Amino acid sequence: MAKYLLLKHYRGAPDAVNNVPMDQWTPEEISAHVGYMRDFADRLEKTGEFVDGQALAPEGAWVRYDGEGRPPVTDGPFAETKDLIAGWMVIDVDTYERAVELAGELSAAPGAGGKPIHEWLEVRPFLAANPSVDECH
Repeated sequence: MAKYLLLKHYRGAPDAVNNVPMDQWTPEEISAHVGYMRDFADRLEKTGEFVDGQALAPEGAWVRYDGEGRPPVTDGPFAETKDLIAGWMVIDVDTYERAVELAGELSAAPGAGGKPIHEWLEVRPFLAANPSVDECH
């Protein structure tokens, strides 16, 4: 089995079909969306394909090392032009095709008006347990 990261974006991905920002959804629409995500994860847990998943707050900053004895440099809060991750799910599946199938299903989570979002999800494979130097660059 291979692990894949399914990334949900607040922004940075192509626009979804039902492209209404979550802060404009009704409480019922948010509950329906969260319920769909929970049911999806529960079903994958039963098949052994769910590893973990979390929603992320929109706040955050970029941080980098700035040299010996110096404090880290931050660039934040996130600028409007930067990619912003809304959450993630790790799955452990037999094939890339299965990862794509599940991402397509997750993309159908309800949004505004109770209609599927049709959001773009990023599917990223994990590197092997002991990657070679060439794989890291």
